[in-house]
Amino acid sequence: MGDALVLGAGIMGLSTAFALTEAGHRVTVVEQDPIPNPRGSSVDDHRLIRHAYGAATGYMRMVEDAYAAWDRLFAAIGERPYAETGVLALAGGAVGEADWLGASRQALRADAHAVQDLPPDYLQERFPWLRAEGLSDAFFTPRGGVLMARRIVEATARHLNEQGALFLQGRVTSVDPARARLSLADGRVLEGDLLVIAAGPWAPRLLPGLSARVTPSRQIVVYLEPPVEQREAWARAPMLLDLSADGGFYAVPPVAGTGLKIGDHRFSCQGDADDPREATAVERDAILSLALPRLRDAESYRVLQARACYYDVEPQERFVVEPLSEHCVVMSGFSGHGFKFGPVLGEAVAASFGDPARMAALPRWAAGDARGWDIAA
Repeated sequence: MGDALVLGAGIMGLSTAFALTEAGHRVTVVEQDPIPNPRGSSVDDHRLIRHAYGAATGYMRMVEDAYAAWDRLFAAIGERPYAETGVLALAGGAVGEADWLGASRQALRADAHAVQDLPPDYLQERFPWLRAEGLSDAFFTPRGGVLMARRIVEATARHLNEQGALFLQGRVTSVDPARARLSLADGRVLEGDLLVIAAGPWAPRLLPGLSARVTPSRQIVVYLEPPVEQREAWARAPMLLDLSADGGFYAVPPVAGTGLKIGDHRFSCQGDADDPREATAVERDAILSLALPRLRDAESYRVLQARACYYDVEPQERFVVEPLSEHCVVMSGFSGHGFKFGPVLGEAVAASFGDPARMAALPRWAAGDARGWDIAA
């Protein structure tokens, strides 16, 4: 085993650092900001994990491997920052099997997942916070929930530190994949036997070839306080997915002391990752215009906070996890759905170093094609 450098202390970098440490490597994690990085894509109260994936059956099936990898990580860090909520998927207008909801239902049932169809006239009775007018279809799945992102990042970094991983703070200005080398703005040069580049929306500026494939995207989330009479129902609510061909929105129920959050599933594909994270009133109101029509007594909700985070978006939402040399792997293009797969992707990257067959299969598997890859091998 050798010395491994990991650039980025978000969920991808930390998960890979964890897997490399477990495999016996000496690991150094380089992060430009304090950990957890308040500007990082991984650092918010929550991220979601669910099987509903439209027609993307490769990612749907990868979720089971992800749950197993999360169990291994949680056992190591000694806590389980996860709340099972179930998933409520909604659609307005005509819904066919080609639409996200219809394709999800078809794929889930084909793989024997429990799916409960919900007629629109029943929805408001079961979910009193929901305004059902305009809805044409819905289903509920009991499996799925909320990963406490900030707690996970903090606990994983703490565990790695306890296991002897070294954390260095500094801004990387260039990378040399062939030599597994990082150059920092303060003049330091770091070199290892292995290098993992997991720099989130900052990665395209470090890797010119990546910038043609992955775009930083400014995304807005808004935290709301529900009206008093609906807080108890919201505390028991599932995650909400109201997705469509043009994007849609998602809602995360208030769990484990966190707030009710809504987010825009459309990609802006604009902005600079170094921009301030405060949202403008225009940005806030754009996401509210999507979500509030779905909320009963919407005028009684109070906005607590609106902020921006940055995704790194690949146009087809396929992950870019690829070797740049036999010593270097880049992890990028995770859009808004990568967090749930952090530990399983980290395990896969760590297992691929020194194994040419697995390294060759890694990009296709990470891009959502489950063929040719055995995660247990």
